[in-house]
Amino acid sequence: MAIWEDHPLGMIRETANAALGDLTGEFAKLEGPRRLSIPPERLLRAMLLQSFYGIRSERQLMDRMEIDLLFRWFVGLGTGDATWDHSTFATNRNRLLTEAIVRKFLVAVIADPHVKRLLATDHFAVDGTLLMAWVSGKNVRHA
Repeated sequence: MAIWEDHPLGMIRETANAALGDLTGEFAKLEGPRRLSIPPERLLRAMLLQSFYGIRSERQLMDRMEIDLLFRWFVGLGTGDATWDHSTFATNRNRLLTEAIVRKFLVAVIADPHVKRLLATDHFAVDGTLLMAWVSGKNVRHA
C-alpha cells in the first residue's frame, strides 16, 4: 500500500519504524506469562494514531482502523487483515504500558526533530496529553 510522500504520517511512520528497530531486542523479552496477542510494534503505532487524532476510545479507534486505509497502512495491517476487538486491544495495550519499552519508544518518536516540526505545524496539531501521560508512565483513564 502506498501513501503520498508529503503526508505527515509518512515521516512519523519512518521515525516510529526506526525507533522500533532500535528496540527489537527488547521485544523478545516481552514473551512469557504476559504475552501479547497483538504484535507490540502494531500496538505502539496504533497508540500513536489514537493520540495524534484524539480518538477517545479503543472502540472508536478500531472502528476507524476498520475503514481507514491510512490508519491500516500506518499500523501495518493489510487491506484484508482483520482489525482487533477493542477489548483485546485495550488489554494488550495496558499490559504493554507496564513495560519500559513503551517509554523508550515514545520518547524516541516525539524527540525526533522531524516529528517535533510536524507536530508544531498547522497541518497536524496534536493534544499531547495522552502521549505525555504514556511517556511519564502515569495512569490515564480511557473512555
